[in-house]
Amino acid sequence: MAQFEAVLKLSELPLGSMRACVIGGREIVICHTREGVFALDNICTHAHARLCEGRLRATRLVCPLHGASFDIRDGRVLGPPALIPLPAHTVRVVDDAIEVSLSASPA
Repeated sequence: MAQFEAVLKLSELPLGSMRACVIGGREIVICHTREGVFALDNICTHAHARLCEGRLRATRLVCPLHGASFDIRDGRVLGPPALIPLPAHTVRVVDDAIEVSLSASPA
């Protein structure tokens, strides 16, 4: 069974914004869009950049370093120079709490 951990309150994450947090020693970025709340690893798979310092455009997360982009819904690469998808994590909202269950550790 999945282990969920509360990371922050939904009311603390306005629509169209993102915030970094650490769960189990992994840095995660939580994104809140019209499509829902999503969680991904916060480090770009192309270069060691914190994605929370980039831009969130609808469901596209753009790296601040070289402009690689990822789909926040599943972590897939939408634009180069990244080639490797981001690990995506399961999210649920219980009352006002955003809870995340980590996927397997990246290889």
